[in-house]
Amino acid sequence: MDIRIHIKKPTLLLDKNKCTRNIENMIDRAKRCNLSFRPHFKTHQAAGIGEWFRELGVDKITVSSLEMAQYFAEHNWKDITVAMPVNLREMDIIDELAGKIKLNILIESAESIHHLEAELNNKVNAYIKVDTGYHRTGINPNDTENIQNLLDYIKASSRIKFKGFLAHSGHNYNAADADEIHKNHKQCVLDLNELKDVFRSQFPELEVSLGDTPACSISDEFFGIDEIRPGNFAFYDMMQFVLGSCKEDEIAVAMACPIVAKHADRNEVVIYGGGVHFSKEYLEADDEGTKLFGSLVNIKPDGWSPIMSGGFLSSLSQEHGIIKCNEDFFNEFQVGDLIGILPIHSCMTANLMGKYLTLEAVTIEMMK
Repeated sequence: MDIRIHIKKPTLLLDKNKCTRNIENMIDRAKRCNLSFRPHFKTHQAAGIGEWFRELGVDKITVSSLEMAQYFAEHNWKDITVAMPVNLREMDIIDELAGKIKLNILIESAESIHHLEAELNNKVNAYIKVDTGYHRTGINPNDTENIQNLLDYIKASSRIKFKGFLAHSGHNYNAADADEIHKNHKQCVLDLNELKDVFRSQFPELEVSLGDTPACSISDEFFGIDEIRPGNFAFYDMMQFVLGSCKEDEIAVAMACPIVAKHADRNEVVIYGGGVHFSKEYLEADDEGTKLFGSLVNIKPDGWSPIMSGGFLSSLSQEHGIIKCNEDFFNEFQVGDLIGILPIHSCMTANLMGKYLTLEAVTIEMMK
């Protein structure tokens, strides 16, 4: 079968074999490091792909919103962590989910605790969100006085059970290379272990949950960590490849885009595929600030080629993408041909596309 006959417009191709191999590799790493494995499903957001995890023994997951938690709860996932601080305007949804599944939520303020205690009928498990360097959300792990105050409120609550501390080392996605990832990760693990030591006497069973694909992909140093929550690893992408988190042949998704125009005077190829398909995330390809919006591959009947030299996706508008290339690359493709793009950030690309086409020509829908 030639997958290309099914493609008329920008299409997100998914290589199931690569994806399941990535899942197996991360499961093996978790086992090797004696870690509980709770993958983040925000990357794929699809019940069908969730079944690939379940078939490999995964029975608990992470999501990024209550809406996503509802979706996967409807598909028989019974143990879900929502890795987003509590939104006080969604107390009804929290209560509904807490009555159906084992629901784990994130707390970093006294206001959240008071509202949960006042408005919930069902009990929830709660992590305190800790900031280990990303500076998006969470409490500084050295701020033990603030953490103790929150724990005192939780102790007095009849609706909230303290589960432990949760962190996301999102700054690893901005690392220069694998060495910086290892350095960040080492400091993160140290901070979380020191925090764990402070409160272990009060909560002997407290858990520490840590999640980011770069460190979880390349490190075996997880002493004192109980659980990992990587997500992007299922697909990987060019960002992870450049970071050193994955090999090129582990990238499990590629956008197939029709070529709609060519301009010989400037060696540019125009594709149907823009910011509404990829997002506008990019990598800086050199010291001169050249922006790389994706790397090019040749779409084949059963998948795609290794990264091609001679061109790169240089800019995106809403529906259009511009490939800058040399003369040989320019002459290799004609209007109407397909070109493949390995995305910079597969999570954002998948979220925008809303569905996948596997290499077996099976369409997998994402949550609506």
